[in-house]
Amino acid sequence: TRLQILLYTVMLIVVSVLPFVFKMSGPFYLAGALLLGGGFLYYAVLLMKGNDESIAMKTFGYSIWYLMAIFTVLLIDHYLPLLGW
Repeated sequence: TRLQILLYTVMLIVVSVLPFVFKMSGPFYLAGALLLGGGFLYYAVLLMKGNDESIAMKTFGYSIWYLMAIFTVLLIDHYLPLLGW
């Protein structure tokens, strides 16, 4: 399961960059997606290497926070051109 979490996290990062690649979002989203994905990857690597069971719950908690944050970044990125950015 730990290996699957790590592999799915890598796939998540790749997929989360696709809106920028296909010009559906801007550099603000790209930066946010990479930073948030890096945080997720950090937890996935900790989970893979360690035996501390509390890391699993922290990873789960981060996954919930990640979803809220990535959609917020996408929403902000959408409205930045209207604000003149």
